[in-house]
Amino acid sequence: MIDTRFSVEFLNKGLDTNMSGHLGIEFTSIGEDHLEMKMPVDHRTVQPIGILNGGASACLAETVGSMASYLSINRKEFYSVGLEIKCNHIRSAFGGYVYGRATPVHLGKRTHVWQIHIRDEQEKLVCLSTLTVQIMSFGDNEAAKKMLANSPLGHLV
Repeated sequence: MIDTRFSVEFLNKGLDTNMSGHLGIEFTSIGEDHLEMKMPVDHRTVQPIGILNGGASACLAETVGSMASYLSINRKEFYSVGLEIKCNHIRSAFGGYVYGRATPVHLGKRTHVWQIHIRDEQEKLVCLSTLTVQIMSFGDNEAAKKMLANSPLGHLV
């Protein structure tokens, strides 16, 4: 399950150095069976007509699901990468925040499958996403170990 030794505040450190920071995404909740992040519905995340962009929803889903996966593995030997994402956009969001909550469907040795529900502030479903993540061994890719050590995730080992 998800490693809950890290606080939300600790996990939020370093988000400003990647896409999450540009979109205002931040962690809100962590538990053994879930990870949650929020994202503002503002000028960074909406379509020209003012509704939440589906690509922004996909980014939130990929971010929260990938992080949940990463926090569910032995990070000294393995790392995780997104393999496939599917998003069903159910309802429009016009402002405030949306919240993406990742829960595991399958946690295997080489693949994880996460379901991400993205809801608005009224808890209405905005997007239903499924993320498949591949679990990779550092033994297969020494360069990945070096890159990860220099990334914001390096402090989560």
